[in-house]
Amino acid sequence: MTTLPPDTSLKLVLGSGSPRRLELLAQLGLTPSDIRPPDIDEDALKGELPRDYVKRIAAEKAAAVSAAADEVVLCADTTVALGRRIMGKPADSDEAAAFLRAMSGRRHKVITALAVKRGADIWTKDVQSTVAMKRLSDAEIAAYIASGDWQGKAGGYAIQGSAGAFIPWINGSYTAIVGLPLTETAGLLTAAGLVIYGETA
Repeated sequence: MTTLPPDTSLKLVLGSGSPRRLELLAQLGLTPSDIRPPDIDEDALKGELPRDYVKRIAAEKAAAVSAAADEVVLCADTTVALGRRIMGKPADSDEAAAFLRAMSGRRHKVITALAVKRGADIWTKDVQSTVAMKRLSDAEIAAYIASGDWQGKAGGYAIQGSAGAFIPWINGSYTAIVGLPLTETAGLLTAAGLVIYGETA
């Protein structure tokens, strides 16, 4: 991976409207100079595997964000995979409930892909974590759906919210499951020349 020299004049653009990603960036001491969520088609291709899908979407998001020469664009995409099945953001409460029933008592993968763009250069990385979900009762599913916390969340749940009570075990990166793996994000932004003041060893 090409690494560019640090440049304190560079500005960070977040290509995502996710408040969770904004909060995670703050943990690195970073505040984007602008937020530009791209508008792209996020439908999976026929037969596309979850990891290939999430890497493609992150790269397409980065390509869709216009940026000046002194701007570094960060985009990410997260999906939940149950085997080969891609579980993106549910269209409605019925689909969210169906996702939870499918994952109940089973393990699934959460894959987050990153894409960082500076000029014509692009850096990418994906992080895969395994998540175990306890067996859920109909009452637990109904209460979670009623909370509305499933909306806009891959797989229909957010580990950092009340659904954290459903997750007894993970293997991988907690911040990647939330939506932005901090170690890998810091590495890609540093490679692009962005100076990260809040980065810790």
